[in-house]
Amino acid sequence: MSTVLNVAAYRFVAISDPQALCDTLRARAEARALKGTVLGATEGINLFLAGPAADLRAFLDELQADERFANLTLKFSESDAVPFGRLKVRVRSEIITFRKFDLEPGKERAPVVSPQTLEHWLQQGHDAAGRPVVLVDTRNDVEFAQGTFSGALTLPITRFTQLPEALEAHRAALAGKTVVTFCTGGIRCEKAALWMQNAGYENVVQLDGGILGYFEHVGGAHYDGDCFVFDARRGLDPALRPSAP
Repeated sequence: MSTVLNVAAYRFVAISDPQALCDTLRARAEARALKGTVLGATEGINLFLAGPAADLRAFLDELQADERFANLTLKFSESDAVPFGRLKVRVRSEIITFRKFDLEPGKERAPVVSPQTLEHWLQQGHDAAGRPVVLVDTRNDVEFAQGTFSGALTLPITRFTQLPEALEAHRAALAGKTVVTFCTGGIRCEKAALWMQNAGYENVVQLDGGILGYFEHVGGAHYDGDCFVFDARRGLDPALRPSAP
């Protein structure tokens, strides 16, 4: 059986006509029989796609030829079968619903920490400035139940829009510490970190590439369990393989 290539990617960037972009991406994906989800909005794109490696890479080459997506960070994994039932392409008001419309993630970005640096911080017990490090999981309760970083702050939320209110109860405890937001691939922790900065939280950084980026560059050090994914695989282990049933 041929191995299926999967990709997760997003980019916050101004899109003047997201419908036209989605129409183009739909046609390209259908031409290569790719399946998965593509979301477009005026703030950027978010995609999860799977198919034969050559076809998926050709699709991504065309996408990255557009200067808006030239620096798209791609997170790959493999599976024995396509984990999506069909192709869905949608235009939305946000590529991840947060309803904090004063944020402009395509114009500004919270600082990032690389997976390698985070692993070093966690190993030594503090960041480069000597501050304690607190990991904040920006995902929902179903996701972190399957796996999260050891000792991470998890919030009793079912939707990303609930994060600001849930996090406020921990504001005092986060003072004087370096806060690292994280999620599956980076999109939620990027918005969360930007909101936290604007809301007056100090020393906030986001994990570049999210959990999947951490798995790719570091593996499973300081992480317990698997990473929940929204497709038929249900989860990926630190080697980016589908979780065992």
